[in-house]
Amino acid sequence: MKIPIDWLIEGEPWIEYRARRDLLGQSENDPQVKSARKSMLANAKVQDLVAELSGWPGTVISSHKSASQPFHKLTFIADLGLTATDPGVDTIVARILKHQSAEGPFQLPMNIPVHYGGTGEDQWAWALCDAPLIVYALVKLGVENEPVVQAAIKYLVGLVRDNGWPCVVSKELGTFRGPGRKDDPCPFATLAMLKALSEIEALRNSSACHTGADTILTLWNESTTRHPYMFYMGIDFRKLKVPFVWYDLIHMLDVLSRFPWLKKDARLLNMLEILKSKADRQGRFTPGSIWAAWKDWEFGQKKEPSRWLTLLAWRVIGRIETDSM
Repeated sequence: MKIPIDWLIEGEPWIEYRARRDLLGQSENDPQVKSARKSMLANAKVQDLVAELSGWPGTVISSHKSASQPFHKLTFIADLGLTATDPGVDTIVARILKHQSAEGPFQLPMNIPVHYGGTGEDQWAWALCDAPLIVYALVKLGVENEPVVQAAIKYLVGLVRDNGWPCVVSKELGTFRGPGRKDDPCPFATLAMLKALSEIEALRNSSACHTGADTILTLWNESTTRHPYMFYMGIDFRKLKVPFVWYDLIHMLDVLSRFPWLKKDARLLNMLEILKSKADRQGRFTPGSIWAAWKDWEFGQKKEPSRWLTLLAWRVIGRIETDSM
């Protein structure tokens, strides 16, 4: 099975750009990469996302799992390779940095009902299922060294326990906690924290990352018996679905494959084989599930192979099976 690179490069400019950077290893100074990036920034869909996010943070959060949430769209443009120096992105970053909590993480408008332990009122707050993703995006966008971003990173890392990261929310949200035992790790919070820390070179090999990764992989091994905070790893979990929003196979593989020291972990390799088994004879991958909020994108359908999904799958394979990507 080979990477269908010609097919990928024939795709939309944001797919071509990332294929050239991530799969072919071409530099930012390569004329073809520069051309693809210029076309990506001019792409109507990408421009629409930037315009939408310029009104950050948007509406009050009702569900962190909603693929239409602005912070999920934020991580997507960061994954495409946009930076704070690109037109319009500086505005988004400035608006994010304006709302930092006293603890350090950046805030979003939320409303937790009283019967769930919240106040029932709109307020600025953060939770460990959104704060790390905002940090991840800010680092990818190129503002990791800002003191306010460093403060957020330091605080979030300090929340790790000996079994990963728990369900934690800011003081504004009262006694709210997800549907699980207090001593359990929150699988998604742990995945989100690993995602953020994987982008920070000084922390990528930290004890916190080792603890978090082992927690996630142990849950994979025990997936038939353990479901902390009602996060399952069954049939739906294994369906390929992009962009990265929630707790599923390819999102988990994308995060864990960023840690070189996991390459030979049997648990990770088991997950990888499941991913590879979903390719067609041409090495292409078709979504098994979609996010309705992204139905207008090329990966927002289940009838034919998706170039974006295929690119991400091969990037995971490359990270684990080679020394590149």
